[in-house]
Amino acid sequence: MPTSDQKIYLASKSPRRRELLRQIDVNFELLLLREQAPRGPDVTEHVLPGEHAADYVARVTREKAICAQNMMLARKLVPRPILAADTTVVIDDRILGKPANLTEAVDMLTALSGRPHQVLTSVAVQHGEQTWQITQSSEVVFNALSAQTINAYCATPEPYDKAGAYGIQGIAASFIQYIAGSYTGIMGLPLFETAQLLQQAGLRIL
Repeated sequence: MPTSDQKIYLASKSPRRRELLRQIDVNFELLLLREQAPRGPDVTEHVLPGEHAADYVARVTREKAICAQNMMLARKLVPRPILAADTTVVIDDRILGKPANLTEAVDMLTALSGRPHQVLTSVAVQHGEQTWQITQSSEVVFNALSAQTINAYCATPEPYDKAGAYGIQGIAASFIQYIAGSYTGIMGLPLFETAQLLQQAGLRIL
């Protein structure tokens, strides 16, 4: 189903995802899911018992896309493709989401210090009754971090809205010895894969 006005809805509050979509000249309008409401968030990000990281991040992304589509229909908005994404960090099969506080941020960064970990970002595009989705995986290796460095980093605002308690595009870039995969995927939206999905949904990229 082609999209008539070459515009999408972005179901994400992430400023990094907005920046990345602008980088490839995708025109979007925000369609934000509720994180706090009398009935709770529109999509919870709890890990199900026994759920593997790749299954978890893909499921949460699908739920976000479907919820945003239902919101679009309920509000009688102009029908457009909807893009949703979710990123998680994984080490030793442990899923690291966004830290809720200083203690969690310090714990996550201590676990990542001096070791490789995986960053999984799943992207879904929902348009009409069709869903296009891919999950991209990258490996990141941190240098060994001293307690002083971890505490100084956690004293900044940077860790608290990011999976794994760090952002590759910020101060934490100085921690990273090596990456294999997609830099933009580690940021939160792998642009190569995202462009492929949007084109499948009828959007022109260039």
